[in-house]
Amino acid sequence: MPSIETEDLTKRFGSLTAVDHLSFRVDPGEIFGLLGPNGAGKTTTIRMLASLIEPTEGCARVGGHDVVKESLRVREMVGILTESPSLYDRLTAEENMEFFAEAYGITDRSERSKRIRELLEFFDLWERRNDKAGGFSKGMKQKLALARALVHSPEILFLDEPTSGLDPRSAKDIRDLMEELSERENQTILLSTHRLEDAERLCSRGMIIRDGGSLIVGSPDELRRRMTGSPFLEVRLRRVDEGIIRSIRTLEQVSNLSIDDDANKMIVGLKDLEDATPLIVRRIVEAGGLILSVETLEPSLEEAYIKLVGGEAE
Repeated sequence: MPSIETEDLTKRFGSLTAVDHLSFRVDPGEIFGLLGPNGAGKTTTIRMLASLIEPTEGCARVGGHDVVKESLRVREMVGILTESPSLYDRLTAEENMEFFAEAYGITDRSERSKRIRELLEFFDLWERRNDKAGGFSKGMKQKLALARALVHSPEILFLDEPTSGLDPRSAKDIRDLMEELSERENQTILLSTHRLEDAERLCSRGMIIRDGGSLIVGSPDELRRRMTGSPFLEVRLRRVDEGIIRSIRTLEQVSNLSIDDDANKMIVGLKDLEDATPLIVRRIVEAGGLILSVETLEPSLEEAYIKLVGGEAE
């Protein structure tokens, strides 16, 4: 059974369609990316899945429960981290955790204390447990907010722009923690982000949305290839001659070929990377070429994404 499943999920605010007939599924233990520029409908989708607002049309099930008919059960089994940490600045880190643990119904004091210590240690905040959250850096507040979202051991975690506005070191810390959560606790994570480096590193699959609608779904590699076509092969040679060029052009796996005479380099467009690469290397050797290097040229997910959404990424 999928952890998250939607069918034609739609949300309208008056004449504005914020989410437009989204259909997707997330498997248990998967980190799934909800990708798109700001205003694409990512936050509204998460709010519907967390049973914070009701869809206008369509349906969704989270952990097997209907987000409208079983909204209380859904809220009990999910953790959510919004772009703003929503902490109480006048409370200490430990007091914040105590407050939210009680709100989630962890009534046993011993169990609550054990869980809070476990999480604050996991997020390297135990030594700062008696410090007020208002004095924390943005990165530390984000860690504390993530610990708060996990205090009731949710099966599914919704993270809305968890690294937005963080310095590079803090953003890396949050990415490392997400990776560890997935591996250590088999946590299902829906990651909403416009930061493509997060998705490329963490997500097994993702869906790119724009104007509330789905553009494409797949793994980072699949998204790249479906948006930009097959990769290119860069082959550097001691010397490029006409015999080598003719030999490569006759291969049916080659879609195009360009030559940089000054650098003795060939850029070969491929229909299939795995099938074509060994054939190209063999043809060059048979034609008397001396290969210095072979490198795959593939656009980053961010480059492919910007091409698809028309430069709307922020």
